[in-house]
Amino acid sequence: MAENPILQELDEEGVLLVTMNRPDKKNAFNDPQWDGMRDALREARENPAVAVVVLTGAGRDFSSGQDLSAFNQASEARNDGNPNGFQGCVDAVFAFDKPLLAAVKGVAVGGGCTLAVACDIVYVGESVRMRLPFASLGLVPELASSYTLQSAIGRQRAAELFFTAEWIHADRAVEVGMAARKFSDEELLAATMSKAREIAQWPVSALMGIKQTLQVANRGGIDAARVAEDEGMVQYAGSPENMEAIMAFMEKRPADFKKFRR
Repeated sequence: MAENPILQELDEEGVLLVTMNRPDKKNAFNDPQWDGMRDALREARENPAVAVVVLTGAGRDFSSGQDLSAFNQASEARNDGNPNGFQGCVDAVFAFDKPLLAAVKGVAVGGGCTLAVACDIVYVGESVRMRLPFASLGLVPELASSYTLQSAIGRQRAAELFFTAEWIHADRAVEVGMAARKFSDEELLAATMSKAREIAQWPVSALMGIKQTLQVANRGGIDAARVAEDEGMVQYAGSPENMEAIMAFMEKRPADFKKFRR
């Protein structure tokens, strides 16, 4: 029997720990994990006992993003109107109206990185290696990160990270504003939970009100980014450049994009 891809643990202080639980896949997202994250956030939003949610990954990593090997597996028809679990999870992330923290260590790539960027507060472990690989995949950003990242760190820094698809280590993440603080990997989760409990001592209504005021200026940008990103994904997913990137990944070789310039 497959393990639950999302684990949940609610403490007495009102902090819900949500753990992505596919450590053998570096917590890469398949549909069950996207759906599990969606359900966890929806339930936490409706549960009055939950004041704060902390996201983390089991094992050494946060998440390596979309599980590309899942593309080769037959998927069952969905009844939510979406072609996959991604959109429903994104809806739940941006509908979540309580403080959302992330404890990020190891690999945080693609959807793993953009999910962290969508959180209210990000703490990183010293081992963290974040990356926005969309240019290297022949794609556009996702999870409204084309807006949330530049809102957090500025347009020029966001453009550099998107255009180069470079690796972002802990000190760099804190320097540019992708993360609030760095801890040792051993201290990371305990420190994040401690901060979450510090937040959870206050009235949940006030925390929700503060989050709402913080989101007012960003809501239009997030919605517009999601539309533009979805249109871009339709345009570029399955393009020759994107297929070259996927085949190169599967064949464990560098992608050759120069051939498309001839």
